[in-house]
Amino acid sequence: MIKRALISVSDKRGIVDFAKELETLGIGIISTGGTAELLQKNGIKVTGISEITGFPECLDGRVKTLHPKVHAGLLAMRDNPEHMKQLSELGIEPIDMVVVNLYPFKQTILKEGVTLEEAIENIDIGGPTMLRAAAKNYRDVVVIVDPRDYGPVLEEIRKTGDVSAKTRLYLCYKVFEHTSHYDALIQQYMRSQLDEEFFPETLTLTFEKVQDMRYGENPHQKAVFYREVGNISGWLTQAEQLHGKELSFNNINDANGALELLKEFDEPAVVAVKHANPCGVGTGSDIYEAFMNAYEADKVSIFGGIVAANREIDSKTAEEMSKIFLEIVVAPSFSPEALEILKKKKNLRILSLPAIAEKSVKGYDMKKVGGGLLLQEKDDIVYDESDIKVVTKRKPTEEELRTMKFAMKVVKHVKSNAIVLAIPNRTIGIGCGQMNRITAARIAIEAGGDLCKGAVMASDAFFPFPDCVEAAYKAGVTAIIQPGGSIRDQESIDACDKYGIAMVFTGVRHFKH
Repeated sequence: MIKRALISVSDKRGIVDFAKELETLGIGIISTGGTAELLQKNGIKVTGISEITGFPECLDGRVKTLHPKVHAGLLAMRDNPEHMKQLSELGIEPIDMVVVNLYPFKQTILKEGVTLEEAIENIDIGGPTMLRAAAKNYRDVVVIVDPRDYGPVLEEIRKTGDVSAKTRLYLCYKVFEHTSHYDALIQQYMRSQLDEEFFPETLTLTFEKVQDMRYGENPHQKAVFYREVGNISGWLTQAEQLHGKELSFNNINDANGALELLKEFDEPAVVAVKHANPCGVGTGSDIYEAFMNAYEADKVSIFGGIVAANREIDSKTAEEMSKIFLEIVVAPSFSPEALEILKKKKNLRILSLPAIAEKSVKGYDMKKVGGGLLLQEKDDIVYDESDIKVVTKRKPTEEELRTMKFAMKVVKHVKSNAIVLAIPNRTIGIGCGQMNRITAARIAIEAGGDLCKGAVMASDAFFPFPDCVEAAYKAGVTAIIQPGGSIRDQESIDACDKYGIAMVFTGVRHFKH
């Protein structure tokens, strides 16, 4: 039977009503600090923690519950005669329920300008200790960390006078989920305060659920969307959906790819993505011109695609978007007229993301593999202008150089082996995910057609053979940008010189698997 409950919460949602119900059910309440004050103010009889311990709260509240009269009351196993005998000899009464959630460490570290000292003062010590003690003895102690569990627990007590073994085990699990998340936030924050980035010996990550998905990549796969804790304002976890069906697993994956590429551009830009690869990228003097360039890049593949833009969508652009079937349009904002036009498309998901232009924060890319996890720094450069080397007799023109840079920004985000063909302000052909580079080149050239004449070619990695140069020449490509670094670089350079093609080496490879 539950006779005494210890309540100490920072999240006070629903706690007054819950405590009143416990009191009505004849359960005595022990409390601390601000929680005790709140309950008393609402007419609930409370025994202060100092009355239990015989010791005052001290050190500005840093020490309140760290006392044998609390922890022995939690950890004593009720079916162990020796435990119960010791409690009696020591004058300690059992505590049958603990309702605790922790100091708002997350809310503290997310505040702008928070200091290390402020963060440290919001690291809870007594709370996690009580929770872990109660959860360890879950068969005898009901432990609650989540206000959403108040109702179900009360319902069980009203019906049976107790809480079932199944519910007690579930609540125990939630404690360790809660405290591990809390501790992970602390260690992540403390690591961020160190002067240098490093890969820790043991890696602990924590994420918070955004939503359950209808399914994963395919209908037979269950899926969930989680978010990081921290500065994620420029990403989908912070987007507001203004219209359309709920997002799917594939929608989120593809839209994320579109955002990653979009963040390479400062000028008005539009990125269209299909099956995690860009199918059309355009820039322009305004967002209308950028969209039309992205659309003209591949009118076929954009059908059913995801479109991301880094400027407000106006009515003129929305009119063009509405002429084709798109899954998602994500932009910093939409004019009222544009929104009215796009909302006529019943199934179109419209996402507003005001901070869409924010660049990536430092962090890691992760890839789950069987039995482990691969972790790497983000690929956060395109190339260093000072490292550019013109390796051919013919130098590229200024316009070719601008288009090369544009193409390298795109090819960085295309699955390897990757080739991108571009003319000023837009792609014309993208070859992605091929087992050899020449096939990727042929796919891009076929897509580019007659527009290849005078275009530039970008490659995510070096040319091991001159075959891509040969194909580029036949298509009419006039300039090539690639990392270089092959032991057979000279063969490609010689081929370029033979055909009057300008070639530039960046020294930076962009494999993407």
